[in-house]
Amino acid sequence: MANVLILSLVFRPDNVSTAQIMGDLAVDLKARGHNVFVITTTPHFNEDAEAMAGQPLHAYWGKLLQRSDYCGMEVLHAWMPRKGKSTLLRIIAWLGFHVISTIAGLVTRFKPDVILAPSPPLTIGVSAWLLGLWHNCPFIYNVQEIYPDVAVNLGVIRSAFIIKSLQNLERFVYTKASALAVISESMANCIRAKGVPEEKIRVIPNFVDVKDFRPLSKDNEFSRRYNLQGKFVVSYAGNMGKPQGLSTLIEAAHLLRHEVGIHFLMMGDGSERASLIEQAQRLQLPNITILPYQPYSLMAEAYATADASFVSQAPGTSSDGIPSKVYRIMACARPVIACTDAGSDLARLIIKADAGVVVLSGDAKSLSAAIRQAFIQRDAWLAKGLKARNAILQDYSRPTISTLYHELIMELQCKGNK
Repeated sequence: MANVLILSLVFRPDNVSTAQIMGDLAVDLKARGHNVFVITTTPHFNEDAEAMAGQPLHAYWGKLLQRSDYCGMEVLHAWMPRKGKSTLLRIIAWLGFHVISTIAGLVTRFKPDVILAPSPPLTIGVSAWLLGLWHNCPFIYNVQEIYPDVAVNLGVIRSAFIIKSLQNLERFVYTKASALAVISESMANCIRAKGVPEEKIRVIPNFVDVKDFRPLSKDNEFSRRYNLQGKFVVSYAGNMGKPQGLSTLIEAAHLLRHEVGIHFLMMGDGSERASLIEQAQRLQLPNITILPYQPYSLMAEAYATADASFVSQAPGTSSDGIPSKVYRIMACARPVIACTDAGSDLARLIIKADAGVVVLSGDAKSLSAAIRQAFIQRDAWLAKGLKARNAILQDYSRPTISTLYHELIMELQCKGNK
């Protein structure tokens, strides 16, 4: 087996999907006999008191670099400030993480055979390359989102010079990586179009733990706490940023404000949360509840509270990634209303499994019509939820996907030993 270094911007006990996926993957690799070591950040997305209590952080290089134990694996956490709205401060924080994590990776006694580095940010590929040079080992660049394409398509980056510089950096990372693990076929096609050799590309979707996320009763402690058990609930859970295009959901709630029995539930945090709350208050919507991020341990009940779950991608971004939350929703046997571009990976997933309905990004009228139809045809939508669960069990379960990573790691280790 291999010594595997996971170099990730997020990891448990942070409460975001990539942190949880990397945590689960680390456990599975360890169970297969790999020796796993993690370098990441201090939790900076969401406060999860329960997760923090189960994985306390201790001073290592003071507060600059802290240490924790996750299921018997050593985890080093470079200090990272809480995520804020400022893009500039976020970039500065990322640079600080890269400096600290790279130094930690250079001086640690752990000698990796393979490095796994999930994006974003794109620059984590540079740190992985430097550590790979030092330890004479290959690195896998795990493409969760394609940068700089996401930022460019959203209009966040407009400077031709910055775009060109980031594209050059992207090309450098793709060239130096021994393998690129991408989470969808459209992303693989995008990377192929950038000139990456076919033998480097592996399509390895994200996964879900079907034991943690499973069908539960709608009448549960979470739904009772917020008085939702008797309503037809359309929910959204996750990051509230520009890529999610969540103003469309607020607009749909406004169009359906007179539909007795339909209620909207939004859970999460992010750069757009304040403006979404302001939008809902300005429209004086009685049919929407907006909650902060919920602990990981409550999410199965939160998804069970919903009769349909909303998953969205802002217009023009659907080829840059696929929201991993969709796998959790489907594992909980809940149908999905996907707001995305036609032909996207997300759209194909929902259509192939008959797990819900797809509407175009940014189209509030079509979204409200789909929700109204789901409300009318509730029995049929329950059946779509069961189909969603079956699709996850067949193709996206944790053991299935972890095996693909194990096989890739073993292949790279064997090449390195020749």
